[in-house]
Amino acid sequence: MDIFSNIALGFSVAFGLNNIFYCLVGTLIGTAIGVLPGLGPLATMAMLLPFTFGLEPTAALIMLAGMYYGSQYGGSTTAILINLPGESSSAVTTIDGHPMVKQGRAGPALFAAGVGSFIAGSFATFLIALVAVPLTDVALSFGPAEYFSLMVLGLVLSTALASGSAVKAICMICLGLLLGLIGLDPNTGVARFTMGAPELYEGIDIVSLAVGLFGISEILKNLENPEVRGSSAPISKLWPTREDLRRMFAPIARGTFIGSFLGVLPGGGALLSSFVAYALEKRVSRYRSQLGKGAIEGVAAPEAANNAGAQTSFIPMLSLGIPGNATMAIMIGAMMMQGISPGPTVIVRNPDLFWGLIASMWIGNAMLVILNVPLIGIWVALLRIPYSVMFPAIIVICCIGAYSVQNTVFSSYIILLAGLLGYLLIKLECELPPLILGFILGPMLEVHLRRALIISEGDPSVFVTRPISAVLLCLAVVALIVASLPSISRKRQEVFVEEE
Repeated sequence: MDIFSNIALGFSVAFGLNNIFYCLVGTLIGTAIGVLPGLGPLATMAMLLPFTFGLEPTAALIMLAGMYYGSQYGGSTTAILINLPGESSSAVTTIDGHPMVKQGRAGPALFAAGVGSFIAGSFATFLIALVAVPLTDVALSFGPAEYFSLMVLGLVLSTALASGSAVKAICMICLGLLLGLIGLDPNTGVARFTMGAPELYEGIDIVSLAVGLFGISEILKNLENPEVRGSSAPISKLWPTREDLRRMFAPIARGTFIGSFLGVLPGGGALLSSFVAYALEKRVSRYRSQLGKGAIEGVAAPEAANNAGAQTSFIPMLSLGIPGNATMAIMIGAMMMQGISPGPTVIVRNPDLFWGLIASMWIGNAMLVILNVPLIGIWVALLRIPYSVMFPAIIVICCIGAYSVQNTVFSSYIILLAGLLGYLLIKLECELPPLILGFILGPMLEVHLRRALIISEGDPSVFVTRPISAVLLCLAVVALIVASLPSISRKRQEVFVEEE
């Protein structure tokens, strides 16, 4: 089928009443968690993962995807109105968004954020539809050696693009790889690192680990700090002037391009895209002298970039079965829970799911634009809920959800231990996303490594004698060397700190 037939198939699936409902639920939850500081999409998706177990696979993935890109919309609302970014990727938006509010231009700022997000999200979704099939065809020709090298490259790039210490990111990946090895050896059946616990024979459950690592640890971190509240400004003159429209579309185009590219890279995604887009505007915009003082370019560019980055991060996950960031690792965990093997075979075996998910992104983006402005008052009102009331309730819901999947109290112990581990790592300023990437990719790496060595009769040169595998490994080595250069390391840090 050509691309238009595939898209038509996707819309026929996405417009099903059940899928439309869960798309709406996902985008609304995503907007809400984007508004609330401390509850990002990663933590919330991890906490709600157990509740997707009883849903149809397509509906479950549509809802989780809606949470992810919906959170990018929600984060901009409070970032602009009360100078309090609910989502980390919206932190840059506060620099010019809130000064616009002080100038009585809250409406144009919200309009720029909404339109920029919609245009970027729609373009990024079309890009997914455009490149998914060719990329899948290439991936289907990969053997075990190529897949092993591709996963190594993905892990290396995730450390190279990490916002913190590259050394700590590598340590987190290694820890994740070790956790992924817990359980029975897939070939020999020998128990590894189970400490005599039968509950660990099948390995650590991704749901329990993700809920504890990202949900519980984030709650503990936020309860440790005093609550920050703000007051919203009145919204007037929603429609921008002609001058605003003229000035916003070039930054939207630049932000869309940057986000679409960086979102595909492992470790990229919405956060890096928004910071890089703002940094670019400071260098190329005709109005760069006004940035930081309420320039509409400072809202349009990063909001377009973070939405494009959020959606193109689905490309490697859907086409290759490789998560580009921790949120995509949660999506892969959801696919595994539903009995779907992630990778290039998804488009062949589950075309309804594949194209239905892509079509739902267009529908979800339209829903967000239509719903966000009328519901702004409700989103801001969510900030009045005390953390001391909200977070304990979330912890109870998390444990109930994990128990419902495993039907064992042991899952609650894993959640609590993972939460304490995550909190400790946060205090040590270690990034958690590389850990979950290592955990998800670890078993896959082991399987492809063993298969490649079995096929080559134990000859390790198979990884460098096969052209594609050799190129991927060379790229991994180059990326590791470049990322370790002091000048590159400093520049990477500057991208994240110069706007703070």
